[in-house]
Amino acid sequence: MSKVIKQMEMDALKRTFQDVRDLVVLSVKGLNSLGEYTLRANLRKKKIRLQMVKNSLTRKVFSEIGMDFGADSPFWVNTTILAWGANSVAELSRAIDGELKDKKRANLYKDKVTIKGAVADGQAVSFDLALKMPTREEAISQILGLILSPGAQIAGCLIGPGGSVAGQIATLAEKKEEEAPAEGAPAEGAAAAS
Repeated sequence: MSKVIKQMEMDALKRTFQDVRDLVVLSVKGLNSLGEYTLRANLRKKKIRLQMVKNSLTRKVFSEIGMDFGADSPFWVNTTILAWGANSVAELSRAIDGELKDKKRANLYKDKVTIKGAVADGQAVSFDLALKMPTREEAISQILGLILSPGAQIAGCLIGPGGSVAGQIATLAEKKEEEAPAEGAPAEGAAAAS
């Protein structure tokens, strides 16, 4: 491959992956055309793109854009397909895992598609960790829960004693209402007797 062609390919890779920070790295070996089409089509429906890349060129481009995984990284062994899209590496990983484990198509991909790992915010992570990471919505809800929790505890501390005092006052008021008719009853009985 000539130097000009290599540079053109590297420029195209740089344009494509410049803003991409979440990826799943796959390896495909022995997958027939039906299997590849099915995989691409089903992931495309989930807004996930796949691209087969040349390891040496991609390693150089990723190093230039700040995602250097090292020359001995398992990402750059055998064929490499990069998957990107979705809103987060968690959604991306879950979609790919779901597709590969789908009962209808599991035989198409079995022993032919392997997952090398994932990239979360430009850092290499294991695929298992990427599956466990929260999605954007899950992370926001966790943060909101943590932010609102102390406020709810403070409100509970402020409302609790006030509710306790109000309950005691209501109990005293009920006792006085019950005692008042009981004291007035003999007086009425005595007035009726006279």
